[in-house]
Amino acid sequence: MTYAYGPWHDGPDPLAPPADLRAALDEIGRDVLGGSSPRAALEELLRRGTRTTTGLDELTRRIWQRRSEIQRRNNLDGTLNEVRRLLDEALDAEKRALFPDPSDDARFDEARLDALPPGTAAAVRELAEYPWRSEQGRENYQKIQELLGKELLDSRFEGMKEALQSTRPEDVERVRQMLADLNALLAAHAQGFSDVHERFTEFMRRHGEFFPENPKNVDELIDALAARAAAAQRMLNSMTPEQRAELAELSQQAFGSPELAQQLSNLDAQLRALRPGEDWESAGRFRGNNPMGLGEGAQAMADLAELDALAEQLAQSYPGASLDDLDLEALTRQLGEDAAVDARRLSELERELRGQGLFERSPDGSLRLSPKALRRLGETALSDVVRTLRGRTGERETASAGAAGEPTGSTRPWRFGDTQPWDASRTVRNAVLRTASAGGAAVRLDVADVEITETEHRSRAAVALCVDTSWSMVQEGRWLPMKRTALALHQLISTRFRNDALQLITFGRYAAPVELGDLVGLEGAWEQGTNAHHALLLAGRHLRRHPDARPVVLMVTDGEPTAHLEADGVAEFSYPPLPQTIRRTIGEVDRLAKLGAAVTVFRLGDDPRLTSFVNLIARRSGGRVVAPDLDGLGAAVVDDYLRNRR
Repeated sequence: MTYAYGPWHDGPDPLAPPADLRAALDEIGRDVLGGSSPRAALEELLRRGTRTTTGLDELTRRIWQRRSEIQRRNNLDGTLNEVRRLLDEALDAEKRALFPDPSDDARFDEARLDALPPGTAAAVRELAEYPWRSEQGRENYQKIQELLGKELLDSRFEGMKEALQSTRPEDVERVRQMLADLNALLAAHAQGFSDVHERFTEFMRRHGEFFPENPKNVDELIDALAARAAAAQRMLNSMTPEQRAELAELSQQAFGSPELAQQLSNLDAQLRALRPGEDWESAGRFRGNNPMGLGEGAQAMADLAELDALAEQLAQSYPGASLDDLDLEALTRQLGEDAAVDARRLSELERELRGQGLFERSPDGSLRLSPKALRRLGETALSDVVRTLRGRTGERETASAGAAGEPTGSTRPWRFGDTQPWDASRTVRNAVLRTASAGGAAVRLDVADVEITETEHRSRAAVALCVDTSWSMVQEGRWLPMKRTALALHQLISTRFRNDALQLITFGRYAAPVELGDLVGLEGAWEQGTNAHHALLLAGRHLRRHPDARPVVLMVTDGEPTAHLEADGVAEFSYPPLPQTIRRTIGEVDRLAKLGAAVTVFRLGDDPRLTSFVNLIARRSGGRVVAPDLDGLGAAVVDDYLRNRR
């Protein structure tokens, strides 16, 4: 067998650990059992993150922290300050050059310099035709013109300042020609000319060096230019009116000609008309000490817009939101590669949870846990109960043979402590296959080869688990333990005692039989009434449908009955309870006792009236009262089910 190795360039990390679906499902299950909808539980998991992956909330916090740092550290007067500095140095050098000259021309030039307007832009404009005597003054004035040209271009074209390190006349002419051709191309596009694609191809052939984004068509070109121009406009909006006026006047001196400013003004107007949906009006507040030039300011505004877009994507609050919408390249630019890795893992986790069939659509279109997910939650709940029961395996104790140990038709690997008979054929087969795969000749049995025949008790039980869903169960923190108890019992019966018939019954103001998925997804609601009468009535109907089965009735409640069902099907509520409510509830207990059912009540809480009532139920039915703590509720219910079944 040969292997080929090569560099990894892009895509999912092939060495990354797979998503831990079981741990994720356990977290989702806890939230669902606590009353959250499956969709809300999934969203909460993604927001919270996992043990190894940062969640959306933390990424969003870092996004807002990065945004705040940009505004807190910087200000937008960098270009104006630099122009003022170069101008002051030029004027000082020129006055030093004029001082030794006794001529009238020198005194006239000094007076001219002293009479310059106080404003930076007005002074630069007045000096446009000034005959400089100082070499430093002349160079500084040229630097001002070059700086203004570079900054204006850099605010509209990302990276232009670096591309124009030298500003030879031919370089400036190339920029002017590019702007003229660009404005002509956009005008042709706006008018719907048929040869726009050919014009775009020719434009990129001639001027593609100015566009590192490498747009594929004119729309991509417009998108990139409009985003940058809108950022430059937002930067201007963020300045004071005086700063905007100074820059507008200074822009006329860019590269010593007002033509560049005019071309850029035409470009901005066309882009605004072609992309009115861009943000051209908002502004930001910069309050730091780090001065930024026009190009840096436009980039900062573009970063702020990108951060806002990332925050919206991470919030997942818009219709049809999905983590596949995340711009991972933008996230890498703003927060680094680690953030993009975390976002990619969350996206893969969401995709796996949906793709593994753990969620399904209900008839009303809402998201709910699938039977596969419920089985996994049941396994976890039952495992917790088994640990609480100090090592019991979920099977009742029996030393009898015959019907109590009849095979189910399935086998499983032997585990320490198993007493069931071996399945000889599968055990030998395992040994042969293991030996052959290892290249051996002699077949020897190993403990890993042994499989046993699963057996089960063939007697049936009809089980009614009645759980209180009144508001007090939610209010007192008993909602989640109640649901986990139902999950554990359902898992035990569906895997170990499949012949048993389990009926889950909820009761608040009214009682109703429910499927496991409906109970798991049930949300707590404000409702007055604990209608144990209705619940026991439904339990009796379930037991009568299985006359050959041993009757088992289990009730979990934290309140005395405060409602009963009238003959017309309407629930009558009263607190304190009416004598009629107590009488009808006890009447159902007596009917269950005639069926041979001993009602076990799991009392949650220490209310004296509740204690008195459940003791009465136990005496009338021959059952018992169990008062577990919340952590031991599931173990108590499962243990009592196994006792009654024996």
